[in-house]
Order: sequence, then C-alpha cells, then structure tokens
Amino acid sequence: MTGFGERLDAALTERGPLCVGIDPHPELLGAWGLTVDTAGLAEFTERCVDAFAGNVALVKPQVAFFEAFGSAGIAVLERAVAALRESGTLVLSDAKRGDIGSTMAAYARTWLSDESPLCSDAVTVSPYLGFGALEPALSMARGADRGVFVLAATSNPEGAQVQRATVADGRTLAQVMVDEAAARNAGYPVLGPVGVVVGATLTVAPDLSAVHGPILMPGVGAQGGTADDVRRLAGDALRAVVPNVSREVLRAGPSVQALRDEAARAAASFAFLRD
Repeated sequence: MTGFGERLDAALTERGPLCVGIDPHPELLGAWGLTVDTAGLAEFTERCVDAFAGNVALVKPQVAFFEAFGSAGIAVLERAVAALRESGTLVLSDAKRGDIGSTMAAYARTWLSDESPLCSDAVTVSPYLGFGALEPALSMARGADRGVFVLAATSNPEGAQVQRATVADGRTLAQVMVDEAAARNAGYPVLGPVGVVVGATLTVAPDLSAVHGPILMPGVGAQGGTADDVRRLAGDALRAVVPNVSREVLRAGPSVQALRDEAARAAASFAFLRD
C-alpha cells in the first residue's frame, strides 16, 4: 500500500484541499428534520456518506457524537467508515485518543488495524501524556501505511494553559509536539504519516515549516477561520495544509446534492493550497 501521506497528497490534488467533518450534533439532526435517536443518526450519516464519498479528499467523522448513542451509534460509525473507504475516500476518525502502554496499543488496534471494524486511514491522538506515549499508534501507523494526527495547537482558549507553556530550551509545548512529529516524518516522500492539528483561529501558531506531514486546520468557516488565516498560520508549509470544514457544509443539508455542492464550493475556496 502507498504511504498515507502520499495517498492524502494525491487525494487533495484530485478532489480539492478539504477535510469535511461528519458531526451528527443533536442541533443539526433537528435542523435536518431528523429525530435525535439512532434512526436519525443513521439517516444523517448515510446522507453525508452519499454526498462526500468519492468527492471529498478526507472525511472526518467526530467519534463522540456516535458514541453518545452507545453500541447502536458505533454500528452506524462502522458502516460509514467502511462505505467511505470502499469508495476510495480517505477517513480520519476524530477520536482524540491518548493514553499509555497497553491501553494506547488497544486504541491503536481499534482505529488502525485491518482486523478492526473501525479501521480508518488515520486517527486523531492527544500527545499531552508525553509524545513518546503515542508510540504504539505511531508504530502501527508506520507498519500499516496509515496516519495519525497529533493535537499540537488547538484553538480552544483552555488549550493555551498547557500548549503555550515552555520547556527548558524556550520552545512552547505546542512547538515540541510539532517538532516531534517532524522528526518522525523525516525521509518520507511527499508527506510523512504523522500529521499535526493546528487551529485556524489561533493568533500565533508553532513554526510548521519543517513538519513534512499533513497539517489539519479545523476552525474554518462557522468558527471564524478564513483562507487568510490559513495562509498566515501555515507559512512555508502551505501545501501541506488540510482545512477542515464541518458545520458550514453540514448546514447545507439535508439534501445530498446541496451537501455535495457546498463541499465543492469550500474546496474551491482553498484551491490556492495546491498551486
């Protein structure tokens, strides 16, 4: 299998530089005229899959919204991940897992192993128990040609308490996480398998110039992030950026065609990333 970074780069070139979220928030279910139960969840998710499969470079189901419905919700997620991947669409499961030892290894198997019904092309992980604690996921991603996206500099105000703290050499913790990711991407053609997550609404971002991996930028659209913010924060790493738009696209539903059109419009607004 071709490495995750190379597959993602090709998808971004072919289908437009965009990650679209599947976020079945109760308010969105209601706005679509759906019931806030597993039937509504399934209908919402199926329409998203119909709209985005084969048309969007990267699709990011927000795992928490499926977990909220228990095992029935997880079953809906399993079907969505499988359908998207069968269509050739890359799936980033937004699980934000972070732990140590055997528990981290279990999370890695859940999201990155061929034997798991939730196997995805990549998963989001939290490094704030120490970057090295992510090694089971990093190792499995390397071996399976899949990816991980490491939370580095998130846009929530509370994140600054940890992420902007400094270490002995003066770097922020967010910069340490970016640099750790960069070290694991060295030597890969195109992009490495270790991405970072950097909020598009930040005033200042870590230096991303050497990351050599995909840079997921949530917060674009409804949360206030703009194309100009993406340019400003990415700097010389602009081609590696994957803007993430969720609510702005999903609000175009429930029509499958309207969802598809809005995703295409959003991707076109970031065409400069592939220039």
